[in-house]
Amino acid sequence: MSNFRQQRVIRASEIGQYAYCARAWWLSSVVGVPMTNAPELQHGTMMHRRHGRLVSLSRALVAVALGLVGVALVVLAAELIAR
Repeated sequence: MSNFRQQRVIRASEIGQYAYCARAWWLSSVVGVPMTNAPELQHGTMMHRRHGRLVSLSRALVAVALGLVGVALVVLAAELIAR
C-alpha cells in the first residue's frame, strides 16, 4: 500500500501533452526542463476561466427565462379561468 502512495499521479493534461508530443512530456515531466510557452499557457487558463464564467451566466439566464415562462403560463391560466 505504501508503494501506491509513492507513485506519482498523472493528470489528464499530461496525457494530452504526451499524446501531442511524447518528447515534450518527457522533457517537462521526467527531466524537469521548464516550458518556454508560459505566457501562452497563462492566456489559455484565462480564456478557460472566462468561458466557464460565460457558461455559468448562460445557465443562470436560462433558469431565469424558464422561471419567467412559468410565471407567464400561470398568469395565462389565471386569465383563462377568470373569463
